[in-house]
Amino acid sequence: MPISKNRWVTFGAETIEEPVPIIEEQPAFVATGATKPQLSVPQPDQADRLPRWNPTGRESNFWWLGVHGGAGESSLARLDKNTRAAEHHWPLTAAGSTVVLVARSNIPGLRSAQRAATEWASGSVPGIRVAGLLVMADAPGRLPKEIRDFSRIVGGGVPHLWHFPWLDSWRYGLDVTPEELPKEARTVLDQVRTAVTAAAGSPAK
Repeated sequence: MPISKNRWVTFGAETIEEPVPIIEEQPAFVATGATKPQLSVPQPDQADRLPRWNPTGRESNFWWLGVHGGAGESSLARLDKNTRAAEHHWPLTAAGSTVVLVARSNIPGLRSAQRAATEWASGSVPGIRVAGLLVMADAPGRLPKEIRDFSRIVGGGVPHLWHFPWLDSWRYGLDVTPEELPKEARTVLDQVRTAVTAAAGSPAK
């Protein structure tokens, strides 16, 4: 009988135990689904929509759109002078705008993100390209399972989902430079830029 190299299948005493490689945990970069508005998604009630504005004279490679107060859009914009905070508004421009939704990693924040994703998916904000959702850690440590699970559900409504780690400096109102960010945060931002570049190359809906 041939000896199995599958460590989960036992053939008497002949099973060979192979070392399990250690895989370093990587920041979440999930291609989740919806890449454009869907005709089947109903428009949300007016009370559930974000306000809109025309940021005349403000150039930006892309906008951080905090879907609720304190989401972290301003802190993110300070990390890259080519990006801007959308001030919790959909930035409607003649050429169309690429945005990354930003929410805190708690249930109210994720519900706000879900409403914004639904608004975009319904086609009620023409000219907006959503590259994804960036969930900002609202506390140090690992996310509770129910919040991780809910973030995946909400992330299913946009092209990509990222998790940005907790930065203690921001708690004290201190700015950090991109070079001072932990490796995980720099990796997430690189992934966001890649997704934004791809989204910006597609026609605005």
